[in-house]
Amino acid sequence: QVQLVESGGGLVRAGGSLRLSCAASGRTFSSYAMGWFRQTPGKERTFVALISRSDGSTNYADSVKGRFTISMDNAKNTVYLQMNSLKPEDAGVYYCAAGSMLYANRWYTNPPRPDYWGQGTQVTVSS
Repeated sequence: QVQLVESGGGLVRAGGSLRLSCAASGRTFSSYAMGWFRQTPGKERTFVALISRSDGSTNYADSVKGRFTISMDNAKNTVYLQMNSLKPEDAGVYYCAAGSMLYANRWYTNPPRPDYWGQGTQVTVSS
């Protein structure tokens, strides 16, 4: 089992920045991917960003490219999401996720199906 604990959400004005953190514990493997999803009321969770623990490769949703950066501290088993130039449409509950890179395609399905989820952290962007 893997436990994921997010932190760093909050209220920010449009154009501002926030950094989310997700600490993983339990059975985490070097072959895992970690990343983030966003959910707004009445909608499914949508993919935001992913990073591979093994080689550091990343992938982003088109809507956040150039504004968000995902990074990983393997020694701390922690993944970060630096969010800059925030827009009101970036608001929602952000969920950390983890799972085997072998099944990374499941991150892009609707609904997404990574192996593990965190409890979520709220991000509110005021206009």
